[in-house]
Amino acid sequence: MTTKDLRAPKRKLVPEMEGATARWYARNRASANQLAEYRRQAARLAEGLTADAAVLEVAPGPGYQAIELARLGAYQVTGLDVSHTFVELAGEAARRAGVTVAFRQGDVHELPFGADSFDLVICQAAFKNFTRPVRALDEMHRVLRPGGRAVIQDLRADASRADIEREVARMGIRGLDAFWTRSALGWLRRRAVTADVFARLAAESAFGGAEIEPEGLVGLEVRLSKAATA
Repeated sequence: MTTKDLRAPKRKLVPEMEGATARWYARNRASANQLAEYRRQAARLAEGLTADAAVLEVAPGPGYQAIELARLGAYQVTGLDVSHTFVELAGEAARRAGVTVAFRQGDVHELPFGADSFDLVICQAAFKNFTRPVRALDEMHRVLRPGGRAVIQDLRADASRADIEREVARMGIRGLDAFWTRSALGWLRRRAVTADVFARLAAESAFGGAEIEPEGLVGLEVRLSKAATA
């Protein structure tokens, strides 16, 4: 893959998650096992944040991770999703949880926030769908404050079918929902990238590089930092 390939827009192959599809996804991500994982992840992501830190979740979907972060302290948590349905569902979930999260509709390629607005940017299970991945990284870098960090977790392209089957079993979903989830992950894997390709994308972005490690059975965790000012 050349530098030109990394910067060129990718053809969009998946529809935006709206209506019944978004509601099905929200229901399937709300199993007890997955909610417990969101809580564990939130505690880990919040390590090192100051009490009044500003956090942005890009593509939060139904909002479960953002809500768990908001439960942990007086963070200013914002969620931005391209899906109108997800924004509505996430807002309802936050109200039920009794926490304040500012969910709004928007595009990661043109983040509607000023420069140096957030201490932490997170993105889970969505990066593979971004049509301009380097542009998305550049926008995350722009809205981070100096010394801020971004954490991206997503499916990796080299996850095996057996890995996917074990991951779905770990999610705690059964029956047809498990079948459709396995099918969706198998299909989405074709849009994902390997650690090596992600490293090249990060190097092409304003971050200039990233730390990348396996995450769970089928994923990658990418950690990026914005340099502190002198």
